[in-house]
Amino acid sequence: MKIRLSHYYIFFILLLSKTVSAQYIQVDDTYTAQELVEALVANSCASVSNISINGSSEGTSYGYFTSGTSNFPFENGIVLTTGLATSATGPNSSLLSEGATDWSGDTDLQQALQVNNTTNATVLEFDFIPLTDVISFDYIFSSEQYLTSITSSAQCNYTDGFAFLLKEIDSDTYQNLAVVPNTDIPVRVNTVRGVGVCPEANEQYFDAFNGTNHPTNYNGQTVILKAEADVIAGNQYHIKLVVADQGNNLYDSAIFLGGGSFTATTDLGLDRLVVNDNPLCEEETYILDATYPTATDYKWYKDEVLIDGATEATYEVTETGTYNVEVQITTDCFSYGEVTIEYSAKPEVLTRSLIQCDDNNDGLTTFNLNLATPLVSDGNNSFTATYHESATDAEEGINSITNTTLYQNNTPNQEIYARVQNPYGCYSVSTVILTTSVNGVTTPTPIARCDEDDNPEDGIFTVNLTQRDDEILEGLPDDLVLGYYLSAEDALEAINPIGNPANFINTTPGGQTLYARIFGGSECYGIAELELVIYSYGDSLANEDIYLCDDGSVILDAGNGYVSYKWDTDPEQETSTITVTETGNYTVTVVNEFGCEGSKTFTVLQSGRATSAIITINDFTDGNNTINITPEGLGDYEYSLNGVIYQDEPIFIELASGQYTIYIRDKNGCMPVYTDTIFVLDYPKFFTPNGDGVNETWRIPHMNNRPDIEVVVFDRFGKIVSGFKGASSGWDGTLLGIKLPATDYWFTITLENGQTIKGHFALLR
Repeated sequence: MKIRLSHYYIFFILLLSKTVSAQYIQVDDTYTAQELVEALVANSCASVSNISINGSSEGTSYGYFTSGTSNFPFENGIVLTTGLATSATGPNSSLLSEGATDWSGDTDLQQALQVNNTTNATVLEFDFIPLTDVISFDYIFSSEQYLTSITSSAQCNYTDGFAFLLKEIDSDTYQNLAVVPNTDIPVRVNTVRGVGVCPEANEQYFDAFNGTNHPTNYNGQTVILKAEADVIAGNQYHIKLVVADQGNNLYDSAIFLGGGSFTATTDLGLDRLVVNDNPLCEEETYILDATYPTATDYKWYKDEVLIDGATEATYEVTETGTYNVEVQITTDCFSYGEVTIEYSAKPEVLTRSLIQCDDNNDGLTTFNLNLATPLVSDGNNSFTATYHESATDAEEGINSITNTTLYQNNTPNQEIYARVQNPYGCYSVSTVILTTSVNGVTTPTPIARCDEDDNPEDGIFTVNLTQRDDEILEGLPDDLVLGYYLSAEDALEAINPIGNPANFINTTPGGQTLYARIFGGSECYGIAELELVIYSYGDSLANEDIYLCDDGSVILDAGNGYVSYKWDTDPEQETSTITVTETGNYTVTVVNEFGCEGSKTFTVLQSGRATSAIITINDFTDGNNTINITPEGLGDYEYSLNGVIYQDEPIFIELASGQYTIYIRDKNGCMPVYTDTIFVLDYPKFFTPNGDGVNETWRIPHMNNRPDIEVVVFDRFGKIVSGFKGASSGWDGTLLGIKLPATDYWFTITLENGQTIKGHFALLR
């Protein structure tokens, strides 16, 4: 069956097709390089020549576009892409990756963007001679690399970009005009990007990530940006507009240049706006200067309305508005400039009184001038103030008072001057009258408390100071408030207030004097002294260890002067002292005259005198003799060899031979001190039996005190020549009445415990 469509139906389909396509930009890729530049250059303020364009070899990567009925920001202009120009037309329904792999990049672009490995570059170049000193372009950068989803974070590292490269004709160095405003950062995908799946950067200059129904077929784009440069009128320049992929030929990008946006501009300076923190101040005038040496005419506009009579190169601004200038340079060359001016009101001129307390009513005291700032600022926290002793100094902003928290007025009701300034530097001068009030505040009842905190001996306690608020403020106006301070100086200056007076911890053990400043806004109505008294027992109830000696008793004394005592004994005892005969813990609870309750624990520990000791002597060591003491008893002992100097260690070393008395003393005072006498022995190295009555025999000194010691003497051949015990007078150097020769002799000493000592000595005659 053959179906025929009516002419009306075909017409409807064609009309619908045109209507839908008009929602997107339209691209014509048949324009020549000459036609593209003519579409870009707005007027005859530049003479253009030497035009060329290069792009894809498999299709046209550049063209002329119009916005149609879409909301694309540019009505028309030229587009340079890294794919096919006609593919830039919306909707954003496909991913553009159209460039061929053999399509080269651009080294000048790489240097400008500080990247490498570019590909798919489209380049438009031309020479021009400007007639003005400033040129500019308007542009939007669009890219498929503005990703809305990723499979790997590495995808965020690719960064297509473009550059507006400018240089004088005989220079080798380009200047890149396509930079993030007020920086030298080149515009590319990863330097201007909104919040999304990849890290954002300079997001205020990013327009949006695009949905399907967008005028172009790109995932996102920047806002309209301006590339601007100072030039020298009459000099020849070369410009190179280039866009390229980076890393690979995927995910195309494009640069849209506003039609006629290559214009001459007149710089009227920065916008003076509140949002920029640089508005003009009320009553301030501002000169806009559009002077151009060869200009033939000037026209000034305010809010798009021609200002009658404003035909000079300068214009004096006196009110808020957007100001434009049209400068005619030749018959066909016009330069345009625009600036927006806003005004900020000055702070209101006020006269205020700062009232400070005066304890002697002489009108002189110390003022914290910072308390006047809210007064002269009329409560505006964004205002600042400096203080001066003369109105002239305040106007000129010189000789400000430096110590504003401790200013001493010179005369009663002295006037000083506040230079009050808003955040934009707009100021006015207000007057502050320094007045005083008499400190007639009633002294409140002291706050007296028992120290019942976690450490009742330290005199530190948490106190609610506000419990005296009503008493201090009694009879005063209802709108007054209190602030508490550690010192009278702080209260007078209103600095360093106690942060939480309802939970104040005293800083001086036992109590201190605090100061309550009565505020009426910034005014001081009086300063009250508040005594804080903390009753504590201090060290008198510190726990104590007491020692019980052997089977005796000990008295536990809680101290005198308390109202009551209560011991935790069975039965309970209520005296200041008790006598105990057993070890253990004994706690007494006492109450003092202020009704404060406290407790003390006595820990009774066992101790006792030394009842005996095992004394081990290591002697016959040629002056390195030692004594080791092992005491017997219940105490903790210390030891001495002279009864004066005691030591903790039960060992004495490097002792000479001789008689010693051992003293063993209980450290806890249990008496008496145990004593024992011992003898440390050593043998003589020689003797001289020569009949002079001195050193006639060889024996062991003090040996008679240890009668069980045995000594045997040998000659060099091992023959026994003498033998004796502890009580003997020793060997006289003879054998069977015959004097033996002077030589060395050997001996063996057998001690009481069976230990033997061997050695030798000399017989000298």
